Amino acid sequence: MSEHYEVVLSCFLRDDTPAPVLAALRWHAGMDADCPDTLDQDDHPWPLLLTDGNSRLPGGDIVCLRRTVQEFTAWGERYAWELFARKDWVDDLAFHLDAFLELMAPHIASSGYGGHIRHVYETEVKPFHFHDGTYDPVEI
Repeated sequence: MSEHYEVVLSCFLRDDTPAPVLAALRWHAGMDADCPDTLDQDDHPWPLLLTDGNSRLPGGDIVCLRRTVQEFTAWGERYAWELFARKDWVDDLAFHLDAFLELMAPHIASSGYGGHIRHVYETEVKPFHFHDGTYDPVEI
């Protein structure tokens, strides 16, 4: 029997995030049908953020990737890519979490909290901390 986890991603990516990374995130989120050629199929075998109508999480799965205004400056608007996802993951998907976080880490707009993972029957969360283009590994 599979173990289930709640995975939450809540972060901003820089506005200059490369197009191949955004294409990969759109594919993972189910916004694009075709897997980008730039992704290694061993590390990214299937879209990890597809929502499931039969999610075990109260309120269900959700994913949002959009470009938003972060602030208004004297030189104009400053944009970032907002990524929010809350997903019921089975343990098989958790094996690909590192590759997914490695994809995002170099493009995170601000260091710090970027989400968490939690076993669905536990209360302790294990946060994703992004800094210096990388992240702190999370033990599952």
